[in-house]
Amino acid sequence: MNQQVMNNILRIDSSASLDDSVTREIGDEVVRRLVAQQPTANVVNIDLAHGMPHIDADWIGANFTPAGQRDQRQLARLAASDDAITALQRADAIVLTVPVYNFSVPSVLKAWIDHVCRAGVTFRYTDKGPQGLLRDRPVYLVMASGGVPFGSAADFASTYLRQVLHFIGIEDVRLVGAERVAVDAGGARKAALGQLDRWLPDLAGQAA
Repeated sequence: MNQQVMNNILRIDSSASLDDSVTREIGDEVVRRLVAQQPTANVVNIDLAHGMPHIDADWIGANFTPAGQRDQRQLARLAASDDAITALQRADAIVLTVPVYNFSVPSVLKAWIDHVCRAGVTFRYTDKGPQGLLRDRPVYLVMASGGVPFGSAADFASTYLRQVLHFIGIEDVRLVGAERVAVDAGGARKAALGQLDRWLPDLAGQAA
């Protein structure tokens, strides 16, 4: 587990629900505890509910054009990808909030993943297989499912995200999972906060 100064905290929300989201609610608590430990930390918020462009043939063409040869149209097509990667590179800790939609992740998060997984930028292929190029740092993976237990055979969401993060070089993934919210919402939240206590004790709550 990484222990480091967290000057820059990146929060990425992906729930389509803005007002009644379990993942956003627990994400608020994760950020609160991180800032309590590092009061001078800068928090950058990216809300994917506002949209993320999907990659297309023009994006692929721009991506595979050598950087020094890209025209203005290609640079503009890669701007969202460049911004997303820069935010990742600057982050000392990441809070990624993800509801499970139909056994997987929200489509807008998949779009974001397609933008940040770029050969030669965040990963490269070697004779020993893919190698992630981002430095490791803690990711608080805040997830909520209606009925799927995390780690079960039907959990294609958390396992997928762990693989994606590993692919770009990030191994320190700390799951904070509210599972089976549709069955017992209160119990799911309580269990998730219990997981969070192990990763990130609530120092302010203990002091009170």
